[in-house]
Amino acid sequence: MTCQVAGGAPRTSLTVVLLRGEEELSRQPVVGEPAEVTFPVAAGREDHLANFSCRTDLDLRPRGLGLFQNSSAPRQLRTFALPVTAPHLVVPRILEVGTTRSVNCILDGLFPASEAQVHLALGNQTLNSTVESHGDTISATATAVARAEQEGAQEIVCNITLGNDGREAREKLTVYSFWGPTLNLSEPNASEGTAVTVTCAAGARVQVMLEGLPAAAPGHPAQFQLNATEMDDRRSFFCNATLEVDGETLHRNSSVQLRVLYGPKIDQAKCPQRLTWKEKTTHVLQCQARGNPDPQMHCFHEGSHVELPIGVPFFVRLNYTGTYACKASSSRGVHTVTVVMNVQDRNLRAVNIVLGVLAILGVVTTVAALLHVFGVQKRSGTYPVNQGSTWLPLTSRQPEEAVGENPS
Repeated sequence: MTCQVAGGAPRTSLTVVLLRGEEELSRQPVVGEPAEVTFPVAAGREDHLANFSCRTDLDLRPRGLGLFQNSSAPRQLRTFALPVTAPHLVVPRILEVGTTRSVNCILDGLFPASEAQVHLALGNQTLNSTVESHGDTISATATAVARAEQEGAQEIVCNITLGNDGREAREKLTVYSFWGPTLNLSEPNASEGTAVTVTCAAGARVQVMLEGLPAAAPGHPAQFQLNATEMDDRRSFFCNATLEVDGETLHRNSSVQLRVLYGPKIDQAKCPQRLTWKEKTTHVLQCQARGNPDPQMHCFHEGSHVELPIGVPFFVRLNYTGTYACKASSSRGVHTVTVVMNVQDRNLRAVNIVLGVLAILGVVTTVAALLHVFGVQKRSGTYPVNQGSTWLPLTSRQPEEAVGENPS
């Protein structure tokens, strides 16, 4: 620090004092006219924002006079410290056109950190940053927006300045565009039997793959054709797009659904043509039809035209017996199946039991009668006499009363 002194005599009694605030740091004699006195000072953090001044002392007290003093205007000193390292810059390696990403720049070891200035830029685009300081650390955060004209290799720069010095960091960034994949159907709502072309396309450097089949080369579309059938209704088609950016592989997918218009068809496996139910029981008629647009399903009795509920429980009555025409109809046509319902009377079982009992009783009665008749015949029939053996000797015996009479 230098103090310039003009005038003052005798010079042998004149000195210059360097002050920091009210604190005396150094004192030197004044030599020459005008005089320039230099004070070397090692600047420290404690000197930041301190007021320094020069004071001249003309001491004439040894000569019986007084001490004459004069002071300069104070000058404020600003000190600072910067590390030798560069800021730590955190940026994305790749950034898609039209998207935004955060950029962070941090530097430790600053003094005073609150007075540092930070400048962030993407190429020639200055980024609006939010700067915060904590102790000896300063951090800046900005939002980078990729523009179409910036596509390709770019550089993000962070510059931190403090006092008359600064530190800088640079990081590479690749700006890219990745549109698609776009998946199209030549007929999103196709009638059954119509030829439908499925096409998938994307950007110039993008490789697309449709339903597992890759395109001929990057930038070319992939497509195939099919004849729409009922089985293709609500079928989803998928396309995958791949882009290589700065050694990183990016993937995107797209899907589209095909609607096939076809006439109503009743699933006969779920709509039995013969039903046998008992009276006064609850049942559900499960008749379903498919089609696009969704068909309306109705079942009417062919004689009385009474409608039978479908898909909901209903109470079966005896008069429900008969033949029903179940029709599925839509704007694409009509499909009909015939359902024959046989409702059995619940009392039929009791009648059958009674008839069975009567039949058994009849059989038992018949068997008993036959046994009785056979027994009677057995008791009143002719029995054969067992003939004696001819070899036994036979003797004749006259009756006692006939003894003594002459044979006539």
